[in-house]
Parts: sequence; structure tokens; C-alpha cells
Amino acid sequence: MKFTILVIDDEKNIREGLGAAFELEGYEVRLAANGQEGLDQIARGDIDLVVTDLRMDGISGEEVLRRVTTQNPGIPVIVLTGHGSIDAAVDAMRNGAYDFLTKPLNLDQLLMIAKRALQGRELSLQHKELKERVDQSKSLEKMIGKSAAMQKIVQLVKKVAPSKASVLITGESGVGKEVVADAIHALSPRKEKECVKVHCAALSESLLESELFGHEKGAYTGADKMAKGRFELAHNSTIFLDEIGEINQATQVKLLRVLQEKKFERVGGSQTIDVDVRVVAATNKNLEELVKEGKFREDLFYRLNVVRIEVPPLRERKDDIPLLIAHFLKEFEGEARDLGKTITGVDSRARSALYKYDWPGNIRELRNCIESAVVMCSGNEITLDDLPPSISNATAAENIVVPAGSTLEEAERIVIEQTLAANKGNKSKTADALGIGRKTLQRKLGIEESSN
Repeated sequence: MKFTILVIDDEKNIREGLGAAFELEGYEVRLAANGQEGLDQIARGDIDLVVTDLRMDGISGEEVLRRVTTQNPGIPVIVLTGHGSIDAAVDAMRNGAYDFLTKPLNLDQLLMIAKRALQGRELSLQHKELKERVDQSKSLEKMIGKSAAMQKIVQLVKKVAPSKASVLITGESGVGKEVVADAIHALSPRKEKECVKVHCAALSESLLESELFGHEKGAYTGADKMAKGRFELAHNSTIFLDEIGEINQATQVKLLRVLQEKKFERVGGSQTIDVDVRVVAATNKNLEELVKEGKFREDLFYRLNVVRIEVPPLRERKDDIPLLIAHFLKEFEGEARDLGKTITGVDSRARSALYKYDWPGNIRELRNCIESAVVMCSGNEITLDDLPPSISNATAAENIVVPAGSTLEEAERIVIEQTLAANKGNKSKTADALGIGRKTLQRKLGIEESSN
């Protein structure tokens, strides 16, 4: 990689001479005639090494060194001075200088020191890049799946995470919207602070406003002391508002103001509080329909819907089921061990059943299913008999075998009888599964109507 060196010196000849020497060595060079110009160059980015004079009018080399070491600690600084006192050298090194040289300069020595400093810079950048890749991998590891739909979501998360834009995550209950929100926060510049989460549907209308915005002492009965709300706690971080479609109109107005102005007052208070909060919201409802019905503010909807991530139901990304099964088996290894079991996998019939099932409860239902199967399993592999009846019965109905050479009447009879058996004799469910009326089923079975 080609490094960029910034030379800061108020003596033109020295500044330009050093610049020319560094260019001959193949470096990109930027020049600054004083400390302020140098800091402005650093603020624009892409500086890998700073070589600065120590004594300058205005902002001194000491101040440049102090700001670089506190604001850009990865950039090495070499300090030059014509006042080569031991005290100045000791102070510069103590304040974080990479090295210290006195004028008149030994150019070969400076070039050698610069080369060594940039080698360290390169290693630091490589380490940082590797750490970012590892952190990104860890942040995305709960977003399990290799289906095209899941990979599209991963790419969206990577794009939107570094921004401040509000994100609206939509999808059915149980698809993993909170996992997506966690990944957005974990990949964002706000990741050092905890993501603050609010499950809006779990709070009554009277409590939700106080929970979000806090309250002053005496704001209502029982408010015996001041309490900060979730927005205040999420300052410089991310707030995740789950089930956003459940909030009432009054709270919607206050939420809109926070998104527009980044200001609010606590319940019962008059002091305006400024916050810098990134909002990620989620819903399993159709907010556009709620807007049409007058139940959700259109202006708030557009503020939330800056970036939209739609998480598809599990039935639309069944290619991810094997990976999810493996993940949940790993998650419940400890529980299996406590039960004296070692479960190595899922047999072919059970795996086929898990793949064919439509999962109305999505990933949450699959997770519960695997936990149940771990408890029920008697051997080393989960079998069809270990799965909940809703899944094993559905599979039994799908695996009807009609012998070759059967007449249409015989085939129909086999389908009806095996579907009835899969539904444990429940004729209403059997009729629904076959797409016929209950009376038609009764007639084909040749039996009288009963209460079942």
C-alpha cells in the first residue's frame, strides 16, 4: 500500500525539502505551514504519518502531538526541533511521539525512522482490518442462513449499519426481526454502547410514554422519583422499538418529534432534553394499511421507513432449515447433556418432515420444536416420533402410498383413510385437508354423520 506523510513546518525550505525527499522514496506527501493547517489535513483523513516541527507560532507541535495521540491514536508522530533539549525530547516521547529528532536533520536517519514507523502502521491497519472482519462475522453469526433471501438481508444490514438512517424491519412474528436489529447495532459506530430495547406491545398505553421518555417526580401517582426513559438511556446508541404498530396516537406524536428534532420532555417535566439516538423499529403489521385506517401517522411512518428490511417467513427460505437445525442442536447440547444424552443429529425421515412443514410460527417455532425433540429423543438421533404431532402428522398425511394398479376408487379410498388416520380420526380436519365438505367425506366413507 502507498502511505501518505504529512509534513508540518513553518520553515518553507525545510517543509518542501522534506516533502521532496519523501516523494523520492515513493510516499504521497502533504505539506502544512503551521499547526492549524496540519490539523485540518489530518481531519480530512488518509494520513499515515505526521512529521511536525515542535516550535511553531499559533498551534505548536506539542498541541499537534497531543491531538493526534488522543483523536487519531493509530497515526505515528515524529517530532523535529531545533531546540534539542533533553527535556523537550522526554516530554515528546512521554506524550506519545514515535520518535524525536533535532535539527539540523540527518535525512537518512529520518527516512529510516519513517520507514519503521510506517511498517508498524501497516501492521496496525492489518490487525484492525482483521479485527473488524472477526467482529463483523460475530455480529452476523446469529443471522443464520445461506438462502438468497437471507444473503440479501445480510448485505442490506452491512450497507445500512454504518449510517444514522432509521430502519423499519417487517415480517411475521418469529422470523427473527430482533436478530436483524442486533446485527445493525453491532456493525454500527454506536456498538460500544448497549442497544436499548422496548417491546411496545408489552406495555400499557399509560406506561409506554413514561417508559420511552421518562418522568419527573410526582408526574403521576406512584412516580416517587425522577426516572430516565429509554430514549435518554440510548443517547449516542441505538433504540430498538419492537411492535411499533402497537403505539397509541399520543405517543406517536412525541416519537415523531424525537425523530425530527431529537428533542423531548419527560412526562410531567418542562426541561427539553436533546438526544442523539438511532432508531430501529420492527412490526409484524402492515403499517401502510394502518395509515389508511387512520391508526398510524403517515408522517411518522415515513420517518421510520427510511430503510426497509423485509424478513421473509421460514416457509419461503426452507434452504436455511438444515443450518438452523444444526444451530439449535448446538444450542441445546447442554440441556441434552444434563439429560444424559448425546444427540448427533436428525434422521432422514425427521429431517424430511422438518423441511416439508410450513412453520407458521417461523424460526421461533422451529427452535421450540428442536428443544422439544431433544427432550423426547431416546437415542443419538432425533426421529420422526420425537417431533411434535403437528409436524409428524402433517408428514404422515403427505407420505400416502397408493399401490400400483389400484383403481381410482381404491386410490381415493386409500387417500381418505390415511389422511383420516393422520388426523387421528378428526373428520373436520380431514375434510379441510382434502378440500372437500364434511358431508362429502361422510358419504365417501359410507358412514353416518357423527359429532366428531
